[in-house]
Order: sequence, then structure tokens, then C-alpha cells
Amino acid sequence: MARSYFGRIFSGNRVEEPARALYEQVILQSRREPFYTILGVPDTTDGRFELLLLHLALLMRRLRQEGEAAAELRQTLFDTLIFDMDQTLRASGVGDLKVGPKLKVMGEAYYGRSKAYDDGLNSLERGELRAALTRNLYGTTSAPSPAVLETIADYVYGAMRHLNNQNGSDLMAGKVEFVPVPEALKSEDR
Repeated sequence: MARSYFGRIFSGNRVEEPARALYEQVILQSRREPFYTILGVPDTTDGRFELLLLHLALLMRRLRQEGEAAAELRQTLFDTLIFDMDQTLRASGVGDLKVGPKLKVMGEAYYGRSKAYDDGLNSLERGELRAALTRNLYGTTSAPSPAVLETIADYVYGAMRHLNNQNGSDLMAGKVEFVPVPEALKSEDR
């Protein structure tokens, strides 16, 4: 993501740098190999997009805890996602007239996934989160095994707890850490 792209879009935005830094960490986390090799997320455009949305939703959930202080950062982070998707679509040859409608679908996808993951994380039943993960992360492939689903659900809960324990000032400055991606599956006995 070249700075010149963001400079044209976000010039004068005081939270541009932290938003870009957070977004880059979301991308790096969502591209970790074990998601694809161990947890069976499809290594496709859709699979990578779903992982990006999952991690962005987790980060945005945490940033909402900072209240109004993080409102501009959250908006700029979302705008960064949309701008990145715009550039990706154009680079892949999508014509100008089709970019807008595709971006609208992507934005709606983010909000839908974010709500589904929030509902799942807020539920007392793990089944709601597992259903959201099955529908979204594995929506273009066969349903994951119970071990895979339990492992990814544990990862999401762990990532949420880890983000909740991070200092709000660090997050506002663009510093975030995600938990390691599981390198092995949970036992099939669970």
C-alpha cells in the first residue's frame, strides 16, 4: 500500500498513519499460513477476504471500547479497507463502472460479518460464533470438521481477549498485536 495512494484520499487526516498501520497488521495477520494449511480456510480471493474481514471486525470491536475518542480512527480504518479494495479491483481489471457496486457489496459484507461475529462473541452459546465462522470463512467450501471449527472458534475468542487487554493509547497510535495462529487442531473428542 503506497503512501501516495493514501495521501490523495486522506490528506490532512490526523489518524491516517495509525489507521494505515493497524490495517497493515490486519492484513499480515489474515495472511498467516496456518489459516490456510492447518485451519482449512480456502486460499482463494474469497477466503483471504473473509479472514481480512474477521480480523478487521475483531479490531473494530476493540476500538469501539475507546468510545468517541476512536470514532475517527474507526472510520478511517474502514475507509482504508474500501480504498484498498478499490485499488485491488482496479488492478485486477475491473472496469470503472463496476467498481462502485462491487465496493458497496464489500462494505455491506464487512458490516454483516461484523454483526455476525459480534453476536456470536456476545452469545452465551459458542454455537452462534461457530455458525458465523462456518457461513463466512468456510462458505465457499465444504463444512469444516468439528476440530477445525473448535480450533478457529478458540482462536477468535483468544484474539478478542488479547485485543481487549491491549492498551487503548497504543491502539490509537496504530500499534496492535494479534495472538499466534494455531499450529495444530483441537482434539476431535471435544
